[in-house]
Amino acid sequence: MAKARARAPRPKPPRARTRRLLGFGGLGIAAAAYVGVDYLRHLSPAWHDTLQPALWAALALAAAARAPFYRHWSAELRAALPFLGSIAFMLAAFLCEAISVRFVSAVMGLQWHRTAAPLPDTGQWLLLSLNEKLPQSMVDLLRAHIITLHHYLMLFIMLGFSVLFDCIKAPGLGIATRYMFTMAIGRLLRTITFVATILPSARPWCAEARYRIPQHPHPWAQKYYVPYASDSNAIRRVITHDMAYASVPAYPDEYRLDWGGMSFLVDILRPTPGEGPSWYHLLKKASGGCNDLMYSGHMLVAVLTAMAWTEAYGGWISVAIWLLVLHSAQREVRERHHYSVDCVVAIYVGILLWRMTGFIWSARDATRARRLAKLEEVQSRLVHAAKDSDIDEIRGLLKEVELAGQEKQGFSQRAILSFAAGTIIFTLSCVLIAFTMTSDG
Repeated sequence: MAKARARAPRPKPPRARTRRLLGFGGLGIAAAAYVGVDYLRHLSPAWHDTLQPALWAALALAAAARAPFYRHWSAELRAALPFLGSIAFMLAAFLCEAISVRFVSAVMGLQWHRTAAPLPDTGQWLLLSLNEKLPQSMVDLLRAHIITLHHYLMLFIMLGFSVLFDCIKAPGLGIATRYMFTMAIGRLLRTITFVATILPSARPWCAEARYRIPQHPHPWAQKYYVPYASDSNAIRRVITHDMAYASVPAYPDEYRLDWGGMSFLVDILRPTPGEGPSWYHLLKKASGGCNDLMYSGHMLVAVLTAMAWTEAYGGWISVAIWLLVLHSAQREVRERHHYSVDCVVAIYVGILLWRMTGFIWSARDATRARRLAKLEEVQSRLVHAAKDSDIDEIRGLLKEVELAGQEKQGFSQRAILSFAAGTIIFTLSCVLIAFTMTSDG
């Protein structure tokens, strides 16, 4: 009887059972429903217009209803300052990137954009050859705009909100901090990469359609690049002497504006009279740029989202998101927004960066580690108490172990409630802004 009782399965804790059920359904189904409903805009706009508001309303109501019962607001409050710091860091990285995007698009002038041939890309060749061999239904699937940039952003926001339902480890602001910090690092590395060597776009008409940049190259390019761009003897001579020697032909003067303290950007952004007097207005029109910007920023977002889901949640939905990442990569190449190398580099850079920033937030349960450390500390005392049949001592030691794993409060109830309300409002506002500003992919 005792042996049979020893073999009886131990009941799983309610939270583990809930998380397992949510892993099979719940959050995964909500994420799949979001992507599927949004894709209805291509299949059935009428159904899309009906189902999308209903889905968003259901998700928002579920989050609002769960928020008052969330048990980790004190942990969220402690994570608030790093979260705000990561936002500031990411915005600074985006500003640096926007300035650099405008620079590499304008420095060579429109004439260069018209004449520079796209680089040979074997990935593009492979996709074109597959179009001739695969069934048309498969080709149509590969061409379909199933998921775009704003989908990946929303999938991450859904993952962050799932902390309210104990789907991922608290604090939710912790994983958001890691996501934005990693994004900022990735954007800065990307900026350094595409500024270092200016590559021609896979879409040669892009710059003329998007920008009003000068026709002629920048004075730096006039002196250090143009005379040595095509003549092999000139290239050999400048290598030998390691000094620019050619005379600069006559070019139009650069247009200069008085931007006050930001006037140093005139040489970088190269404004023209028809673009207005504001330097910030130029940056808003920078968009994705009109050169090949190695590596792909869209793919970086996709990979970081997939990594966050894989580490924090896992399950079949994480596998599905990685398949969508690969689908996005081939579509970036197929539609010639990027060369194949940009997508390949973005994938492994995103993976490595996410691994590198694990010190900010990790799916590992820190409270469990503290409990185990405390249990190891009191182990000998617990053994002695068990030998002496001292039930009160055993209870006291187990209580110490339990308290070691609990979060420290340190904040008043009013502060926690105010922070909770502000966080929900702020995050929902960010969701609406991100959805609006990235809905075009």
